[in-house]
Amino acid sequence: MSISSKIDILWNTVKYLKPIQWRYRAKLWLQRFFPQYLESSSMTSGGQILNFIPSIPNEITYFGDNSFKFLNLQKSFGEKVDWEFVEFGRLWGYNLNYFEFLNQKSMDVEVGRRLIRDFIQHLPKARMGMEPYPLSLRSINWIRFLSCSGVNDVDIDTVLYAQLSLLVHKLEYHLLGNHLLENGFALLFGAYYFNDHIFYKKAKAILIPELQEQVLGDGGHFERSPMYHCIMLYRILDCYNLIRNNALFGKELEDILKEKTEVMLGWLEEVVCSDGRIPLLNDAAMGIAPTANELIEYGQRLGIFCGKKVRLKESGYRKVRWGKFELFVDVGEVGPEYQLGHAHADTFSFELYVNGRPVIVDTGTSTYEVNNTRFYERSTVAHNTVVVSGQNSSQVWAGHRVARRARVQVLCDEEERIVAVHDGYKRLGCLHTRGVEKVEEHIRIVDEVAQEGAAYLHFMPKENIVLDGNRLVGSDYCIEFDGAREIAPFTSMYAPEFNKREERRSFRISFDRRLETIIQ
Repeated sequence: MSISSKIDILWNTVKYLKPIQWRYRAKLWLQRFFPQYLESSSMTSGGQILNFIPSIPNEITYFGDNSFKFLNLQKSFGEKVDWEFVEFGRLWGYNLNYFEFLNQKSMDVEVGRRLIRDFIQHLPKARMGMEPYPLSLRSINWIRFLSCSGVNDVDIDTVLYAQLSLLVHKLEYHLLGNHLLENGFALLFGAYYFNDHIFYKKAKAILIPELQEQVLGDGGHFERSPMYHCIMLYRILDCYNLIRNNALFGKELEDILKEKTEVMLGWLEEVVCSDGRIPLLNDAAMGIAPTANELIEYGQRLGIFCGKKVRLKESGYRKVRWGKFELFVDVGEVGPEYQLGHAHADTFSFELYVNGRPVIVDTGTSTYEVNNTRFYERSTVAHNTVVVSGQNSSQVWAGHRVARRARVQVLCDEEERIVAVHDGYKRLGCLHTRGVEKVEEHIRIVDEVAQEGAAYLHFMPKENIVLDGNRLVGSDYCIEFDGAREIAPFTSMYAPEFNKREERRSFRISFDRRLETIIQ
């Protein structure tokens, strides 16, 4: 790639950043020369045991004897945990530093305290764990563990308070999005645990405006990842649990937390598939966030219900159900302009269920490492949409970056008909229009571009499909193509979870200007 091309990609990435992101990036640069360290605690009193209605237990990831399993990869450390372990990738190391295992089912209290003390001994050399995001999650998990176990430990409290005090100076305004929300959630937990008004003031200053912006009008999280939607909903439910059951600070955040959880639960109930799975659009994988059923039941324990049906709109997703078909389609922007770290080049992709089972699905996410697998899983080819000239509809690059991005205009938005156009291929001289509609008992998808294109369809592993002329025939459905020049089968990889990939059948349907796909 030429220097001018690199400059173009970089400029079309950073030009959307907010002024506050630039200021905090400059602050981060200066901190390289004037680093901030963990200081001795100045807390006025130790932590207090907080009250909680039972939350959702975390997945079992600690198996005793310093053996951990995250992201489908297990590591036994032996006598000493390596808190900087990165051989399985940085995300695995971050999960180790989150300490979510403290709140898994049947966690022994003394074992949990031993692991916390082991980390405290490592603190003078800690790098990964002192980044703001893992620091935030670890603080929440320590407080939940200490409170639910009835543990008073002044040594742990001292270090916990020092970490939260450091977090106040390391807030992730350079990233914003879910990272900044996690900082705010951690400070809110710290405020209640230590009865600290400084932590509370900072938490409130983050949470009120960020929740108003990040929770869209239809209840979806603005990063457009169903997985991160579930993660954020889980955390907001925990914060509501915290405020509702502990009488501090006048409970002034209770109303906004309840309001956001209600609408987020409504969005989740609308988009979750009939088998309980979330669609795997953008960065999304199973086994990371609590399931939809767990979140809905947790909300009910807290007295939170979604009383009205949500109409999907602002999140850019639409859900269509009729007969044996269930169709989830993306007709929205790839995400918030200034934070596209979890976006894929997947505009107009869809997932299809037939008789309650997944048939056509997106690729999912198996890694955040910067490698060919990550590049493929974010590419347009990996999704159920149209590719022109082998290009991505949005310029995804590195592990979490997007340069030029597809802009979407919805032309028709009816219950049984959706038509939208995006300009992701404008640089190639054409637009892509996709219409999805119910015609009698069929689904009709019409794609139009001003030149040759290729529509991709990716099927679930083990789905039995026969290519018969211009048709794909399954056990209880048939997909017929009008306008196809060639239908070419190939093998691709499905990634339902991190570090888990399965072979499946995919098809490339070449066409000239217009393709009509009938699912019947």
